[in-house]
Amino acid sequence: MSILDAIIQGIVQGLTEFLPVSSSGHLAITQHILGAGTGESNLFFNVMLHVGTLVAVVAFYHKLVWDLIKEFILMIKDIFTGKFKWSKMNYNRNLVVMLIIGLIPLFLLFLPIPGTDMKLKDLADRLSASPVLIVTACSLILTSVLLTIGIIRNRKSVASTHKHLATKSNAKATRDNFNVVDAILVGVTQVCAALLPGLSRSGSTLSVGEMRGISKQKALDYTFVLGIPSILAAALLEGVDAIKSPEGLSNIEFLPLIIGMIVSAVVGYLAIVIFKWFLKSDKMEIFVIYTAVVGVAFIVISIIEMNTGVNLFTGAPIA
Repeated sequence: MSILDAIIQGIVQGLTEFLPVSSSGHLAITQHILGAGTGESNLFFNVMLHVGTLVAVVAFYHKLVWDLIKEFILMIKDIFTGKFKWSKMNYNRNLVVMLIIGLIPLFLLFLPIPGTDMKLKDLADRLSASPVLIVTACSLILTSVLLTIGIIRNRKSVASTHKHLATKSNAKATRDNFNVVDAILVGVTQVCAALLPGLSRSGSTLSVGEMRGISKQKALDYTFVLGIPSILAAALLEGVDAIKSPEGLSNIEFLPLIIGMIVSAVVGYLAIVIFKWFLKSDKMEIFVIYTAVVGVAFIVISIIEMNTGVNLFTGAPIA
């Protein structure tokens, strides 16, 4: 892999991990266009790009992350001393508990698929490595649909809030705290995003939070913080798989790897800033249009490639 390829993929990973357009889908598209392949060394490179974006989200949310760590320790202490009360949780404690609940559905990825020797996470790997991007393209369109629903739901909530304020009511159409149902639904959505390359994790989980009536900024913060253990777990699992492969790390080119990680971290940090600005400015339609257009374009490209048997960008035969 050349340094230029590493920089390009680092930029793609950094932008798409946090913008609601799907990092796995865009990495698959980028590698398809570049002809980068889907071997184990490439898998390990993808893992390390995710580590770069993990650094970005921890750096951006470092104060909140530290507050949640302290609150988790205090919560454990209260549980063992009998002082924990579900109804008396403050915002940070509620967030800690809901993050834990939101992570539980990830264990579904380890369920076996009947009639095969695969687990659900293996299916995700197989779909991501497919030389034809039809699943990725359809998942991008699904991302567009979910974003649209989230935007509509949020605007209705905001309009309802303004109506309540106008009538001097104390009711709120949106809320800041997650409940158990919210956390489970977001967690299940995250599992779906892990399975389908092209389904944006940040976009789909944000949309589900908005559909449940959570304020959009709080839903986004929950999505990003929930991504920290999720990205870490995925990186560890994929890293172990790459190391255990027959190739191991023998074919890893470390200079492109390090440069790719740095680029993905820097660009990822900027992507979080950009996403929060788009959400605050109510300009999310740009992502709806973008994911729909790219999805439709690659459905057409995939159909052509399946009929011709060659990659339209590189001319290489599709295995």
